[in-house]
Amino acid sequence: MRAGTKGVPRADRETQILDAADRLFGAGGYASTSVDAVAREAGISKPLVYQYFGAKDGLFAACLSRATHTLVDAIEDVARGESVGLERGVLTLAAIFATLEPHPYTWRLIFDGSAPADGPTRRARQEYQDRIVDLARDGVGEMLTLAGVSDPLDRDAMTVVWLRVVDALVDWWLEHPEQSADDMVRRSVRLITAVAASPASAPPPPSAI
Repeated sequence: MRAGTKGVPRADRETQILDAADRLFGAGGYASTSVDAVAREAGISKPLVYQYFGAKDGLFAACLSRATHTLVDAIEDVARGESVGLERGVLTLAAIFATLEPHPYTWRLIFDGSAPADGPTRRARQEYQDRIVDLARDGVGEMLTLAGVSDPLDRDAMTVVWLRVVDALVDWWLEHPEQSADDMVRRSVRLITAVAASPASAPPPPSAI
């Protein structure tokens, strides 16, 4: 293993930088995060960040690639399993929380609207986004089919709802770091079960009010 500065192994130094960048990119977004801020957060010099990762775009791409492929692979593993419907949804959440636990800000990096609109970082983010959306659409479509709902617009609408629910749960988790991945799974199951068990009735059409 090659050594970094002051005898620190390069791999350890890279992890130190990526951990700092992950926190700052996740908390403030790409546009609001500078390489100088990452260097201060990591307790190293700014030139060392450039030496390891190049410009900010390269640093952001490295943060993405470190954990995102693992996250998407975990979701795909659930999709390939035997679970269906709501059970698949819960297992998907469990996989997301377990994978994000070491680097919970990764989710925000994938959907960071302030990141570059072109270049390699954009292509990488788009690939991960597309895979996650496709998996969500497939799972939602399966759940709706089991419930006897076949309208493709219902599927599209519910896919958006599901992704926003996941996004909201991850955001809440980031504000409550004392909660473990297992805590989040149990909380999600309680909430989903409560919502699914609530009686629902269609409101009268506006013309009837």
